[in-house]
Amino acid sequence: MFTIHFPEFDFKVKTENGKRLIFDIVRKKYVTITPEEWVRQHILHYLIEVKQYPQGFISVEHALAVNNMPKRCDVLVFNKLFQPALIIECKQPDIALAQNIFDQAGRYNLTLQVPYLAITNGTHNMAAQLHLKTGTILFLKDYPEYEALNNSAG
Repeated sequence: MFTIHFPEFDFKVKTENGKRLIFDIVRKKYVTITPEEWVRQHILHYLIEVKQYPQGFISVEHALAVNNMPKRCDVLVFNKLFQPALIIECKQPDIALAQNIFDQAGRYNLTLQVPYLAITNGTHNMAAQLHLKTGTILFLKDYPEYEALNNSAG
């Protein structure tokens, strides 16, 4: 798989019918390993094992509608009140993080109105706190602590 810049995690990986599968700890099932899935599994483990996000407050491939069009958000984290608080858009490592990727997460936020957005390709990460009332964006050095998701009014 691609080399990415996250800690090493103890993934459950297997081969079935010629396909490489990885166990998704949030969805609790094996899924096909694609370059984007490899990144998503790293970010999930990072949030849960390193940042101590509660696993039960994370949704993967969360369905939503944007302008009446069905979409899926790669990772959505809820705060303690089970309100959407952080959108993470994952891309495979050879896709550069650019404005269009951040815009994609922003379009999801038209519906979800979260105070935090992040994008990752596994080699680079960008996270931002959005102040929805003022329209300002503060870029962060790392993903927010889970407690920050519970204290943010947006």
